[in-house]
Amino acid sequence: MKILYGVQATGNGHISRSREVIRELKKMGHDLRVILSGRDPALLWEMEIFEPYEAFRGLTFAYHRGKLRYIQTALRLNLFQFYRDIHAYDADGCDLVITDFEPLSARIARRNALPLIGIGHQYAFVHDIPMDGANPLARFVIRSYAPVDYPVGLHWHHFNRPILPPIIPNHFEQNQQTVLNKIIVYLPFETSDDIIALVKDFARYDFYIYHRFRQAEDHRNLHLRPYSRTGFLNDLCECSGVICNAGFELVSEALCLGKRVLVKPLAGQIEQVSNALAISSLKLGMVMKELDKIMVAQLLDSPARGPFEFPNVARMIANWIDSGQWEDVDGLARSAWSRTKTVVSNAH
Repeated sequence: MKILYGVQATGNGHISRSREVIRELKKMGHDLRVILSGRDPALLWEMEIFEPYEAFRGLTFAYHRGKLRYIQTALRLNLFQFYRDIHAYDADGCDLVITDFEPLSARIARRNALPLIGIGHQYAFVHDIPMDGANPLARFVIRSYAPVDYPVGLHWHHFNRPILPPIIPNHFEQNQQTVLNKIIVYLPFETSDDIIALVKDFARYDFYIYHRFRQAEDHRNLHLRPYSRTGFLNDLCECSGVICNAGFELVSEALCLGKRVLVKPLAGQIEQVSNALAISSLKLGMVMKELDKIMVAQLLDSPARGPFEFPNVARMIANWIDSGQWEDVDGLARSAWSRTKTVVSNAH
C-alpha cells in the first residue's frame, strides 16, 4: 500500500513510537510518505527512517514554566496556513492515512475520502477511561484535534477497553548495569534554572539534565546535556530513576526498563494531567504538581522496581494494518495484552 503517515512533532514520544511502526511497515514493503508538524525542522534529528518526509507548521501549543497558556496558544495559531497546507497537499495515489495525533494528515484524509487510522496514546481517551481535568472543552479538543476512523489507543492498562500496551523501541539493553546514583531529568517545559535549583542540593546523586543547552557541561553532580537521542537512550538504560513531565512515551520506556519514575504534568494539558492520575492510581510511580524537592527526595529513597515486559506492539500493529481488518481493534488489543508478562492488576 501507499501510506501517508502523519507525526505530531511537538513531543518526542510521537516521533519515537512512529519511528517503530514506520520501520515495521517499510520492512513489509509498504510505500510510505511522512509529514511532521509542530516543530522547527532544524530541531528534528536522526530522521533517516522517516524519509521521504515533509515538515509543516501545523498546530502548536504555547507554555511557560510548566503551564499551558491558552491565550498565547490561540494567538499563535495560523489557521489560514493550516488549511492552505491541507488543500495544497497532493494525496493522489495514497491508499491509507495513518496519524499519530497529527492534525494535517487527519484532515488530508478527510478531504480525499481516504481511510484513516490513528495510532497513539491520545486515542486511548476516545474510550471511557479515567481522566483528570476533563471539562467539556478539553474533551472536545482531544476528540477533535486529529479525529480518525479507526482509533488505536495506547496506555499502561487496557481498562477493559480496546487499548494496546505502549510501543517500546526494540534496541533497549534491559540487562545493562544500573548506576544507582544516576538520575535522568527531562523537563522540557520548565526553565533550566528551575530544574537546576530543584536537584542541585542532592550531592550524592548525579543528575543528567537534558534541555536546550548548546553543549555538554559538567558541574559537580550536575551533567548538562543538549538533546541527543543516542546519548539520552544510553543514559536512560544506565540510570536508576527518571524525573520527567507526564508524557506517555518516556514514562513507558522507563517502566519497560524498571526505572523509578517521578512526573510533573504540564498544568492545563489534559493528557499529562490524566497520565499523572493513571501513574498514581496504578502505582507506577510518583507525581508532583509543582517542582518539589521533597518529592525528589522521596524518589531517591524509593526502592527499585521490576521491569514491564511488553511485546513488540509496533510489529503487531504493522501486521494488523497489512491485514486490512481494521475494524478488529479489540482482537488486536487482546492479543497484545496476552503477551504482556507484567500487567497492572489494581486498576479500576
